[in-house]
Amino acid sequence: MLRNQIDKIRLLFHKDRESYFCFYKILGFFPRNIRFYEQALLHKSTSIRSEKGRPLNNERLEFLGDAILDAIVGDIVYKHFEGRREGFLTNTRSKIVQRETLNKLAVEIGLDKLVKYSTRSSSHNSYMYGNAFEAFIGAIYLDQGYERCKQFMEKKILKNYIDLDKMSRKEVNFKSKLIEWSQKTKMEVSFELIEQFLDQDYNPMFHTEVRIESLSAGTGTGYSKKESQQNAAQMALKKIKSDEAFKEAIETAKIQNHAAKENMATEETQIVAEETSAVETSEVLEATDYTEPTDTAQDTVKSSETNPHTLALND
Repeated sequence: MLRNQIDKIRLLFHKDRESYFCFYKILGFFPRNIRFYEQALLHKSTSIRSEKGRPLNNERLEFLGDAILDAIVGDIVYKHFEGRREGFLTNTRSKIVQRETLNKLAVEIGLDKLVKYSTRSSSHNSYMYGNAFEAFIGAIYLDQGYERCKQFMEKKILKNYIDLDKMSRKEVNFKSKLIEWSQKTKMEVSFELIEQFLDQDYNPMFHTEVRIESLSAGTGTGYSKKESQQNAAQMALKKIKSDEAFKEAIETAKIQNHAAKENMATEETQIVAEETSAVETSEVLEATDYTEPTDTAQDTVKSSETNPHTLALND
């Protein structure tokens, strides 16, 4: 507390005092090196360079913040859910550090108003603010250390914006949830990558369709196959929940597809049986084409060779 008061007095005469106070409102403490935080809010589309000509953006800080955030949230979740198994802890942590959650947190604390990006570029995706949040955590770590990062997450983020118990029960893996639903209902679900293209800045984009019993249930687009599948699965789950006509359609399709498979299996069995029968018949016919000489025929030949009267007649 005393240190913050001293920093506050000193910053009254600093040329960047407005920026310092802006970050103070978010952090709850004054930065030591404000440059870390400024860089954390620089999207790569800005094309800003350092004095040495190197690109200045938040990608490296995002990488660092991602690792620090995993460790901090893992620590907090481990202590909060005493006795829970590893799988539960991993899933709960994933729900907190996933891009969708971080995106919302960035907006909640006002980072979305501070992120700098080029309006002429479309390279920024829907998770730009979430990425900036990770970079911001990286900036705190470099400026203040691990413990300060943890305090920020506990006192400023989790306390105000996240209910750990509620979050642990939240379903966020839409693809897994859809597959689980399909196993319970015995519905066939498939994901098909229907298009892969580049956006205006040559970033790869993926477009996936999810089909239930061969009927289109939803599509999704994303900057990765996984993201596009998640978005497609989310649309499918919403359709299953709210569209009664669609549910009737997939039930009908399920019955028809099942019947078609049974008919196909029956036809294949008949074909195999007919082919087997044809082979057996062919083998029988081949066996009857060749007849061994009979004993009577052999005796006749011997008799003609030894009977003198027969020889005389022949002469």
